Amino acid sequence: MYLLELGGEDDAFAAREAANAATGIDRIGVGLATAGSVAPDRVRGLAYTHRVSELVGRTDADIDSAVTLLDAAGIDREGSVAVRARDVRGATGISTSDAERALGQVLVDRGFTVDLDDPDHELRAVFAPLEEPDDEQPPDDAEPAAGEAGVCALGWLEVESVRDFGDRMPTDKPFFQPGSMDPLLARAVVNIAGAAPGQRLLDPMCGTGGVLVEAGLVGADVVGTDAQEKMVRGATENLSHFLDTPTSAIGDPGEWHVCRGDATRLPLRDDAVDAVVFDAPYGRQSKIETHALDDLVAGALTEARRVADRCVVVADRSWVTQARDAGWTVQETFERRVHRSLTRYVVVLSAD
Repeated sequence: MYLLELGGEDDAFAAREAANAATGIDRIGVGLATAGSVAPDRVRGLAYTHRVSELVGRTDADIDSAVTLLDAAGIDREGSVAVRARDVRGATGISTSDAERALGQVLVDRGFTVDLDDPDHELRAVFAPLEEPDDEQPPDDAEPAAGEAGVCALGWLEVESVRDFGDRMPTDKPFFQPGSMDPLLARAVVNIAGAAPGQRLLDPMCGTGGVLVEAGLVGADVVGTDAQEKMVRGATENLSHFLDTPTSAIGDPGEWHVCRGDATRLPLRDDAVDAVVFDAPYGRQSKIETHALDDLVAGALTEARRVADRCVVVADRSWVTQARDAGWTVQETFERRVHRSLTRYVVVLSAD
């Protein structure tokens, strides 16, 4: 059993992305989940899972309970250790330094040496509420409400995701256009679509190529089309910059190809790719008239269904009706608030 430390503000979204690297995911508290198995290489490419540990166990969110749990646990490791404690979103009020000292003492008593700089093993102690805390603070004399209980999970760190997204912010790429998707979200949606070595992913409205870059960096082979020649040239420049290297921080990048094309009439045979991901034009920002935009997205969804059996659409509305009309089954829909006037919808589609 494994412990997943999730990131971001939407645990359901993070857990859905983590399913590309883990099985049997069960959310156990705010920012925490367990999994039955994990693929370490894929974990390294996740956007919203920061760490995966071999689960020691879980208990109540207080230091004494954590100490009791660790003291009773069997440990089949040797060498030096370090304890890293975390209070998820500062919601439990646990002193992480006190937790580290107390748990570290248990390990010292078991014969381990402590090395805070370069330990052989790192014990993660994560304290979290079971539910998101309310914004309103209760009176000092109020009884604890249901859901205020917390969980502490202990685990031996196995693998961390590669946090290099800041190197690929849209404005830092060789070719930039306003409205480009940030790399963290782009990585998440391609993972949700199943991007991995041996998979082929298409973005039929590839723009600057941000989605393709993130899919390529986790090893997928990527294909992009765009109706504008300028975007095809720009995406080519970005993909060449980030993928034409022997290895990425995660592994060998996938192969890539970009060409000019109409998303409603793709130059691809049936079932040519494993998955389609695209960021649909946003109504308020797009120069496309409303009826033309409807036709464009509906046509793209129909073509996506012809060439693949998985699809993820990002847009400023859900496009659920059009997706169903195109023959897709809607698996999940996530809403991600960007700012007051923009909410992004992430719609996960399958052929089943």
